[in-house]
Amino acid sequence: MGTAKNISKPFALILGGSKGLGLATAKKLAAEKYPLIILHRDLAIDLEQVEIAFEEIREIAPAFYSFQTDALNPLRRKEQIEKIKTLLGSSGRVGVVIHSIAKGNLKRMLPEGSEKSLSAEDLRITADAMAFSLYQWVQELNLAGTLASDTRVIAFTSEGSSRVLPSYGAVGVAKAALQALVRQMAVEFAPVGIKVNCIQAGVTLTDSFHKIPGSDKLAAYSLKRNPNNRLTQPEDVANATYLLCRPEASWITGNILIADGGEHLI
Repeated sequence: MGTAKNISKPFALILGGSKGLGLATAKKLAAEKYPLIILHRDLAIDLEQVEIAFEEIREIAPAFYSFQTDALNPLRRKEQIEKIKTLLGSSGRVGVVIHSIAKGNLKRMLPEGSEKSLSAEDLRITADAMAFSLYQWVQELNLAGTLASDTRVIAFTSEGSSRVLPSYGAVGVAKAALQALVRQMAVEFAPVGIKVNCIQAGVTLTDSFHKIPGSDKLAAYSLKRNPNNRLTQPEDVANATYLLCRPEASWITGNILIADGGEHLI
């Protein structure tokens, strides 16, 4: 579960914090002395490695709680928010919400051979996971009274939201929907002090990226495009996320911040 030490900052809640961008962000925020709550859903075979990563966080975070749960299940979401309220007590609040859930379908619209084609249900499931769940979590956390008055909500998107990538149709639609949600949420949640932004990361060699068909070719092409002659690292995205969490970023909301070393310019 976790530990508790001296806490001077509001909690950061990371949805999908056991790998990739979510884990890198967790490590960065822990180093900056944010207490953390991480929700993750991993296969049993991966849990040992996840726990090793979490132990590193546990050593430096002022408080750390992790839950292996399905953050996309409406019933589990309600149960988890109740657990969070109990952890926070009467005075604690969540001041950072990071959405790093990666669950998407990578089927083609015109399949090859015996492959199945992308269906409307595939589109819905992907958009529910990678876009709509952001709104559902923020809405319910706000209704439960668990969010701080200057909460920062940050989600991760990709260049595929506006460009065609192989087998990326469902994820691209979800990322475009996510960006539209971020803009709408930034305006409608502004009266209660919630700031909502999105970070567009460059191609990053995460587990999710490697699942994309032709990911090796995509990585090579992105490396060739990048003026800094390297691919984006999870730590690059974590650093950008932290910038949006700082007090100085309190007037930034509704934006898509590109953190790719200039890759999108070429």
